[in-house]
Amino acid sequence: MKKTNADEVVNRNSVPILSWDFHYEYINELKANFADLKKVNDISNHFSWNDEDLEIREHLKDDVVVITDLNLRIVFASNGIKKMTGYNESEVLGKTPKMFQGPTTCETVLNEIREAIKLQVPFEKTIQNYKKNGKTYKCKIKGVPVFNLKGQLSHFIAFEREDKSA
Repeated sequence: MKKTNADEVVNRNSVPILSWDFHYEYINELKANFADLKKVNDISNHFSWNDEDLEIREHLKDDVVVITDLNLRIVFASNGIKKMTGYNESEVLGKTPKMFQGPTTCETVLNEIREAIKLQVPFEKTIQNYKKNGKTYKCKIKGVPVFNLKGQLSHFIAFEREDKSA
């Protein structure tokens, strides 16, 4: 039996649905990254940050980016916060990072972070945090104070990722 032209067209143009799913996920991820970058740029411009060394664009690709004001209230959390913690950005805005801590969070590490914040110096620490569902995870945090163009402290930024090595 000979194939008709219609059969040839169907076979030639068929693409597994799965490939469209991957493409759709990738496009959504790109949209989320661009939205995050726009929000961070808006904050940076509004507060006249000296952000040339922060490499925020690179961090947004692989890390969760959390920005707090001087009272450590969260003013921005990148879209990756949902994947890492289970919380949406709207659920963390206005709260402090203490919301991720619990009974097994190391007090010594917390004190070291507090001291770095007080001294307005960068820090890198790994801390035991809690997800929305109550499960623990190791969070590797790179915290950085952010100064405006006049040299005044403006915000703090944390670049976070789940440490799966332990």
